[in-house]
Amino acid sequence: MTATIKTTPTTSRLGGYRTRRDRYFAEGEHSPLTAAQREAFGGLSYFDEDPALALTLPLDTDGPGIGERLTLAGGDGHPKQFDRVGRVTFEVAGQPVTLAVFRDVDRGRYFLPFRDATSQDQTYPVGRYLDPQARPDGSLVVDFNYAYNPYCAYGPGWTCPIPPFENIVPVRIEAGERRFPLRDLADEHAHGE
Repeated sequence: MTATIKTTPTTSRLGGYRTRRDRYFAEGEHSPLTAAQREAFGGLSYFDEDPALALTLPLDTDGPGIGERLTLAGGDGHPKQFDRVGRVTFEVAGQPVTLAVFRDVDRGRYFLPFRDATSQDQTYPVGRYLDPQARPDGSLVVDFNYAYNPYCAYGPGWTCPIPPFENIVPVRIEAGERRFPLRDLADEHAHGE
């Protein structure tokens, strides 16, 4: 049975991204959802778009630890390697925030794992991810409206790098994907219930 996806008509780029993501989760060959989750799936849950959290930021490539290779632990114990390439600094609700930006050694893409204060009640407790995009001038597009959950948020059996301590911030970044409500269906499937 194919799930029916709730979509709201939108012409925005973000709306199109979210619609494609929901379709992939419902129908994609490599979707992280179990059959039971797909049957009950009505779309991922998101914060409303917040233009104030769509940022273009300079990448600070000076300072301690820049250029170091880190091994980030995965939720299943399988580590993954990243290079710390710099830091971005911005404000959320008047509070300064600095996050380290990494480059995935295997794929070469920028990677920004983070955990914020929404993880206590509205988002995946381990943290979320963002894939900053480089601009020709060296700055990065860091749009938190595109923040997404790692596959570990949907069920067991996935390798997901855990955000490092330096990317755990006390502010609420109320943008991007929220906690996945059908996680329990995957846990039941994994335990044969």
